[in-house]
Amino acid sequence: MMEIYTTLKNGTSDTLQRCGSAEKGAWVNLSSPTDAELEETSRITGFSSEYLKAALDEEESPRIESDNGNTLILIDLPEIISDGDDTIYTTIPLGILINEEYIVTVCLRDTVVIDDFRNGRIAGCNTFKRTRFLLQILYKNSQYFLRYLRSIDRKTNEVEDSLHKSMKNKELIELLGIEKSLVYFSTSLKANEVVLEKIMKFRQIRMYEDDADILEDVIIENKQAIEMANIYSNILSGMMDAFASIINNNMNRIMKILASVTIILSIPTMIASFFGMNVPLPFQESPMMTVALFLISLGIALALGLYMLKKEFI
Repeated sequence: MMEIYTTLKNGTSDTLQRCGSAEKGAWVNLSSPTDAELEETSRITGFSSEYLKAALDEEESPRIESDNGNTLILIDLPEIISDGDDTIYTTIPLGILINEEYIVTVCLRDTVVIDDFRNGRIAGCNTFKRTRFLLQILYKNSQYFLRYLRSIDRKTNEVEDSLHKSMKNKELIELLGIEKSLVYFSTSLKANEVVLEKIMKFRQIRMYEDDADILEDVIIENKQAIEMANIYSNILSGMMDAFASIINNNMNRIMKILASVTIILSIPTMIASFFGMNVPLPFQESPMMTVALFLISLGIALALGLYMLKKEFI
């Protein structure tokens, strides 16, 4: 999908409006673009097809590069994927291309960050101020990382509460999924941090004093997100180790109980087996022998059981 937006003056405020053709100062948004849309965008804006296709590879790493006045900034965006009752947190590349006339965003899918701009939910958004527009995207991206990290923390607490009541494979698998999401987020945030640091020193992107302040805010938000991801990851790692120890402890206790029961039951079994042999034995003709054997076996088993309880074998 290819969309073109431009900023129109509406009294004292600016309004982002969709238009049919790309003029100087326009924003071109490409979401899961076709080859024809990529060719048209390249023809209109002057960006190479290599730059435009960079964000269409899910394995592409964040970076910044420039060629003949065309600058490519590649960052990772947070993304939520719903899989039935499960919610998966992952990341997806976003390409932001800037030159003297246009700003272009390219992504494999629609994302919440770009949707906020498309739907006019970002105040002071102006496509003619391309550097400011870029920084607003970066700032909103950092905010969504923080928001999703808080959601991950809440989900972790919910799974932990469920595990306190009943340890099922479902909850443990959910914890593994959360741990995987935190790894994705942490890796992407650190890669984004490198890009943000380079933008601050990148001469091809002209930046005014207010823009520099916004970039500093973006870097601070990104660092906060990195710290949160590391904290949540450490907490989750400790929690999973604790639950693993609890599971092992419960397993050992069950094995001790089964072993103790086996030993206790072996005493009457052994006594009964002696008197079940086809050989002469003392008192075998006595009518009370069966009752006596039962009481003796029961007494020995009870005594052994009480001894094991006292020694905390059971």
